[in-house]
Amino acid sequence: MNLPPPRCARTAQLLLLAALGTNPIWALAQAVTADSTERTPVTQGSTGEAAGDGSGEEASPAATPGQATPNRPQRTPRPPAEPRFDIQLTTAEAELRDFLSRNLELQRYQRLRDLDDTELGRLLVNAPANLRDLLGTRGYFAPVIDIALKPADPEATTHPLGTVTIQVDPGPLTRIGSSNVYFKGDIAEAPEAAAQREAIRAGTATVSGQPFTQPTWDRVKSGALRELTAQRYPRGRIANSLADIDTTTQSAHLHVEIESGPPVQIGDIRVEGAERYDAVGIERMARLAGLTPGSDYDLEKLQAAQQRVADSGYYGSVFAYVDFDSGEATAPVVVQVRENLKQKLTLGVGGSTDNGPRLSAEHSNLRVPGLGWRANSKLQYERNDQLLSTDWSAPLAADGWRWRTGARAARQLDDFTTTTSQRVTLGKSQETPDLDRTRFVQYDRAVAVNPVLRLAEGEDAKEAISANVGWTRRRFDSVPFPNSGHGLGVTLGLGTTLGSVQRPFLRTEVRWLGYLPLDGAQRLVASLGTPSGEPRPAGRSGRLALRLQGGAITAADDAPLPRTLLFLAGGDNSVRGYGLRDIGIPQADGGVAPGRYMAVGSLEWQRPIWRDEVRTAWESVVFVDAGAVANQPGDLRAKVGVGAGVRYNSPVGPLQVDLAYGVDAKRLRLHLSVGFSF
Repeated sequence: MNLPPPRCARTAQLLLLAALGTNPIWALAQAVTADSTERTPVTQGSTGEAAGDGSGEEASPAATPGQATPNRPQRTPRPPAEPRFDIQLTTAEAELRDFLSRNLELQRYQRLRDLDDTELGRLLVNAPANLRDLLGTRGYFAPVIDIALKPADPEATTHPLGTVTIQVDPGPLTRIGSSNVYFKGDIAEAPEAAAQREAIRAGTATVSGQPFTQPTWDRVKSGALRELTAQRYPRGRIANSLADIDTTTQSAHLHVEIESGPPVQIGDIRVEGAERYDAVGIERMARLAGLTPGSDYDLEKLQAAQQRVADSGYYGSVFAYVDFDSGEATAPVVVQVRENLKQKLTLGVGGSTDNGPRLSAEHSNLRVPGLGWRANSKLQYERNDQLLSTDWSAPLAADGWRWRTGARAARQLDDFTTTTSQRVTLGKSQETPDLDRTRFVQYDRAVAVNPVLRLAEGEDAKEAISANVGWTRRRFDSVPFPNSGHGLGVTLGLGTTLGSVQRPFLRTEVRWLGYLPLDGAQRLVASLGTPSGEPRPAGRSGRLALRLQGGAITAADDAPLPRTLLFLAGGDNSVRGYGLRDIGIPQADGGVAPGRYMAVGSLEWQRPIWRDEVRTAWESVVFVDAGAVANQPGDLRAKVGVGAGVRYNSPVGPLQVDLAYGVDAKRLRLHLSVGFSF
């Protein structure tokens, strides 16, 4: 019969006596406290005083209610135990040696204080099986393992149990010979799921020929399950899985059986949390993303709908999910939202290397009374630019389009020329994650004054009206930190000048941005010189970013075009190494004027910065920019800027600081840019 420790026995006895009424309950607390005091090492005098801290105060046997218990002497923590034995593990591959050393069960017992020879011997008997299990997760199933214990030197002061030497020959590497997928449930026969079945098979087949490792095997199973549950079958699961290892041929044959369950169709859209703004807008955005009643479940469409509602600006948080447990024939989509305030005033202070300090005030009203439109008004003051603008947009229509109108008045200073302009637009727009489309009519008016050149156009302001269409297509893998993909934007405008001289014109503007990752090329080159089975280095070359921009206005030579329709180049997001709008047609006063043709190009190498084998949020950047502006295509002469910089991938987007040298300007410039937009 096991007896409790003395303290426990004493406590149990007092509880029994208290239950019988022999002693009052307070005796239990007194006894327990006294027992704790007796177990604390102290020096007692003849009067029973505790001398543990030298204060001479009497030790209270128990704390009375409302009275704090006196502090007890703290034990000095024991120093960490020295290793009882050493481990020396050798194998041909450094990466494999590090993996085994980190995960070897034997190393967990090195600092066990009471470990003796007998227990160490038992651990050494089990060590080969542990090593074989670890090697199996890396694709080695026929290893040769030699373990020996070298006794410690009698005069040694460390490792009293000796040194364990482990030599591992992992043997041949097992590679994946085949990957097979079997289907159960509706997906096995449904003709609508034929493409999904092929996608799952194709995904698992990509691992054939690769080394068999536990992470690879896990990736095969998780990839098949992810592909299954992303469409039609969100309740799918892996029914069975088997990795059949053939040690004679050093090959692994993978078998995965997935069960789809019944297909799920989308039902009604239900909105929770909508009070200020009409829930119909959320339902329209969800349907425009592809979540129509009766359609098959699609995770990508669900996420697109959630992102579209979040990007609308009406809601601070959005969470969309499909209610599988509703008990209905179709699964309803539930969209939970937290609404933003109807009105907001934002005051801003900032600056840029192009335009100096900046002050701004912006007011937004998400639901204008009596109209239901959204209005954004902005006042901005900079050294060379002042702007007052207002933009109004209607609620989203059922077809995804919305009406827009806006007006702006601006004052722009370029060297000695001051341009005062007004612009009014009216049209419709449609925005999706990949494609934006616009159709609008635009009125422009501009007046330029240059006291040096005695240019005064106030009596004959230049005006124009135009009909415009625009497309912007995005194919980036990740926003706002793209690593690959491209974007293309095109705007076409057909219009006429107004006033005494009326001339038609065609305005075209094209911009393109592409990212080319270099890691794939590096891995390909590295693999050509890497022996089979050797670990291949992770790519660290980063990516190339190529930016192209062009603009042209086709019109008669005497067409009085407003300056705001013409083109200038230079600045943070144009040609670095030059100031904002510094590239144009040279004037007699040393300044530049806008031109009818523009061409800008930029090539940038963005490379991540690593520290201690970990990728940081910082990147190094080197670039070359070039741009030209002229009134005739044959007169375009590129101005070049080169430089380097650093970029920080902050939570709000990339923050880039560049130092550029303008080859023609023959000076250095610092450039700052924040965020990613296209």
